[in-house]
Amino acid sequence: MPALMLFGRKWLAATDDLVYPGLFEIFIRIVWIALIGIACARYYGETWKCQSGGGLVRAFLVGEIVMLGVVTILLCFLVNQSARGSITDTYARRFVQPLLTVKILLMPLEIVWNILGSLWVLSDNVRCSNEHYTITAVKVLVFFDWVLIGLAILGLALVFDPLGSLRLEEKVLEDEIEHGRASRIWLRRFKFFWWMRRDESANETFQHVAGLLTALFRGTDLVPSDVMAGCVLLRVRQKRETLELRRLNILERPKYTSDSQSIFAGVPNWMSLDWAHHYMQLSIASYGWLFVIYQNACTGCFRLISGMTCCACFRRKRNIVLEDNCCLCNLSGVKYLSKLTDDDILFASFRNHLCEIPFCVIADHKTASIVIVIRGSLSLRDIITDIAAASDSFEIEGLPPGSMAHRGMIIGAKLLLKQLNQYKVLQNAFEKYPRYNLTVTGHSLGAGLSVLLGLLLRPKYPSIRVYAFSTPAGLLSREAAKITEEFVLTIGLGDDFVMRLSVDSIENFRTSLLITLQACRLPKYRVVLNGFGYIMFGVPDRDLNRTWRNGNTINSIPGQLPLLVEATRQTETRILERDVTRRRFSEVRLFTAGRILHVVKYKVPPAEKKKKSKERKYEMRWAQPEDFMEMTVMPRMLLDHLPENLEGALATLIRQQDELPQYLEAL
Repeated sequence: MPALMLFGRKWLAATDDLVYPGLFEIFIRIVWIALIGIACARYYGETWKCQSGGGLVRAFLVGEIVMLGVVTILLCFLVNQSARGSITDTYARRFVQPLLTVKILLMPLEIVWNILGSLWVLSDNVRCSNEHYTITAVKVLVFFDWVLIGLAILGLALVFDPLGSLRLEEKVLEDEIEHGRASRIWLRRFKFFWWMRRDESANETFQHVAGLLTALFRGTDLVPSDVMAGCVLLRVRQKRETLELRRLNILERPKYTSDSQSIFAGVPNWMSLDWAHHYMQLSIASYGWLFVIYQNACTGCFRLISGMTCCACFRRKRNIVLEDNCCLCNLSGVKYLSKLTDDDILFASFRNHLCEIPFCVIADHKTASIVIVIRGSLSLRDIITDIAAASDSFEIEGLPPGSMAHRGMIIGAKLLLKQLNQYKVLQNAFEKYPRYNLTVTGHSLGAGLSVLLGLLLRPKYPSIRVYAFSTPAGLLSREAAKITEEFVLTIGLGDDFVMRLSVDSIENFRTSLLITLQACRLPKYRVVLNGFGYIMFGVPDRDLNRTWRNGNTINSIPGQLPLLVEATRQTETRILERDVTRRRFSEVRLFTAGRILHVVKYKVPPAEKKKKSKERKYEMRWAQPEDFMEMTVMPRMLLDHLPENLEGALATLIRQQDELPQYLEAL
């Protein structure tokens, strides 16, 4: 940070990103010099016996060694310069740009030299009596040289930035023009995926996603490695601030318990761990055959065979199944994971377009319910739907005027409702099972769609229930979210990052990231190296202080960043603001819906740590949407979002109810 300026444009790399790539290339080139040296020691004398072309072989070998030596020495200087200074101290690395320019300019010379070597070897110019030497040794050298050149070109392609030609740091362009040009670049990137062009609402969705990404990242001067290093630093910073606040008795850990009777006292009977675990299993089943393969890499195919139907596309279908493959692999995965029969699956749509998510409608005899199960994110289209997170009007019956919701999920929920009405799925289901209730469930993206679909169906089905697992934070405006507490049970696990993911939290995270990078005194390669150590052994206490300039970190706590105080919220809604810390894409904050049950791993007291227990224990509490408004960097932020981990936590909580007396005694 900032981005590297080279040949009059910006690149997706910084001057301090060359340490580890440079060391890797030095290692490869030293090994290659050693191999060429061995080849010269063994075969150089043989070239004098060649009938013709011996001089060409000698020139190629000597020239190759010279070029490898020059580039290796240049790389040593480059790595040394790239390792200097802190992340934002670009002056300490002022020689990186000219050194890198010289190295890149040497690439055409290496390419030309290798072309000549290839022509000499593959033509009749070289004729030696020792054919083994000519054919084997030199050809291998030439081939490996092409591999090295290809890796170098691939590296340049990976750090090429299409937006680099836009001089965003200069005030030549007006903000509106600058924002528009950057948005069009993002739009062209999306349209590169030609298979999405014909999706319904594709252009509109792409435009909104492009606008959001432009507002978030335009002018930040961040490169991918800065984000990775920033996440490591944020973890250290958040741990230090948490310990400091607890030392001052400002921050107290919320009270959790494993006693389900006290937790679920005073709530409707359908809000229970047993029912939640049951619907979590159905939500997992919606992921189909891919989840079966994911859980059973070696035996997954054999587990699916019994539920597959050979040449099903040529047979008459008893149940309506949309856009599954010819052997109904997706349907087989759903049946295997849910333990349901064909008769229990009333409708299944595996159509996966932009904002159109696969779902199933089943007859769940265990709970006497017609269940709509919506799949979570599993494809690039689903990710685009997630990213289309701008707030949009969502005014329906039962919600207060001016209600807002996640734009992509609004479109997705309406498309789901359209399919249900088109095929008369619910009408036919309740004709067959008139005494059953209606339930909607899903995980992650499916959870957000479940809540919005539940709101759309509630006027017609007042007794509808929704079980939402790992629901995204940026879903509904606050007043609308309060309404959903009557019929939505939301369950999240630990540090799940999706539960804290919204446009507002990402904007705060971006600003916090920039401030944290500026406060760091360590070079980036040290930060990245420390990060791998943190993953394995945790953050040591000594790093809490020595990471920051003057031994201090930023004087702020999550949610109260000095540049994002509530008093200036009205002036921060301009997405064209040049000051990135004041730029806000959405005027309305969106929150997690439903009544939120937060499940966390039980922290073993020091007195119990000597007792080895293989099984994890969990606790829970009722949380508020405001508890999930800030992004935090934690070791399990990705693992806690996985559906199998949440299902395992719920299963453990249920088992703990039988062991509750011993558990309470331990507390």
